[in-house]
Amino acid sequence: MEYREINNCKISLLGFGCMRFPTLEDGVSIDEKKTTEMLDYAIEHGVNYLDTAFPYMSGKSEEFVGRYIKKYDRSKLYIATKLPIWDVKTLDDVKRIIDEQFKRLQVDYIDFYLIHAMNKERFETLANLNIFEYLTTLKQQGKIRNIGFSFHDEYEVFEKIIVNYEWDFAQIQYNYLDEDIQAGNKGYSIAEKLNVPLIIMEPLKGGTLANLPKHLEDMFKRINPYAPIASYSFRWLAAHQNCKVILSGMSSLDQVKENIEIFNHLTPLNTYEKVTIKDIKHLMLKNFKIPCTKCRYCMPCPNGVNIPLNFFLYNLYNFNKDIKMFYKQYTILTDDRASSCVNCKLCETKCPQKIKIPELLKEIAEFYDSLEVK
Repeated sequence: MEYREINNCKISLLGFGCMRFPTLEDGVSIDEKKTTEMLDYAIEHGVNYLDTAFPYMSGKSEEFVGRYIKKYDRSKLYIATKLPIWDVKTLDDVKRIIDEQFKRLQVDYIDFYLIHAMNKERFETLANLNIFEYLTTLKQQGKIRNIGFSFHDEYEVFEKIIVNYEWDFAQIQYNYLDEDIQAGNKGYSIAEKLNVPLIIMEPLKGGTLANLPKHLEDMFKRINPYAPIASYSFRWLAAHQNCKVILSGMSSLDQVKENIEIFNHLTPLNTYEKVTIKDIKHLMLKNFKIPCTKCRYCMPCPNGVNIPLNFFLYNLYNFNKDIKMFYKQYTILTDDRASSCVNCKLCETKCPQKIKIPELLKEIAEFYDSLEVK
């Protein structure tokens, strides 16, 4: 396992994202047996960075992580969590939430504390309530060791945020498909210039870059028929030295084992691999309909629509143009279908990708209704 440094902390390049733990049959409760097995394997093989947040797993992720890490030497693990700034109206809200997080995590200090999903409006809240200054006080008291932010907005907003405070680190969505959206390449460059270490989220764009349509997968398989498709995304990121941690929201033991194997054998991309990645990126962007990363911030829908699944099936159709496959898979959804959307737009206010969700759900429903596949 490769390790990189953030402010004298030696951290595994592969970080464990704690927002996609396996669940029980109710789809909400964490399957603690499977999750424990996954985390044990990851930590035993060198992973030492666990990334959770106040709302992850319906608020249960922090609580589980807090109980889980009790069996380990606290000084050997780095715990990251986040302030849900969208729920903050006063500084007292910040204090209340942070107190709750310490209780959930059962720790004396938090290694990496982020202001969650920053955008233009939330940056104004940060400034107006002097939140950074309060977090700095907690840092001086030893309760928080590093202050950062995660980001979902345009580059211009990222630049404004990163230059206004002395951040210890920042977390951005970054992968070979997203070089020109959100913070993107420009965000990477300015962070590097300012010596702000970067944590990377969505390295596989919600799994999209690990589950390519067959014609794109075959392009990688011609290079190496045995290499996992995800390895190309991870190796692309690893070549960026200011990417200090690459988070993976693993949801099965098989995923953990595959990722550990990839990170244990990272090699630089050769010229042919770089050209292939560029070609695949071009083909994907040409057909990529909806930039959904399946983060599930939009869920649950009050009317039962499985928004990420609807978007996934529609994106898959736009990749492979297989109408029969789309019709078959979409028909199974029943109550989860896009047609159940009532345009309340609650989901739209929560989407970090700023997707016009109701509009696209309507488009999907109309597309399905227009099909004559029987």
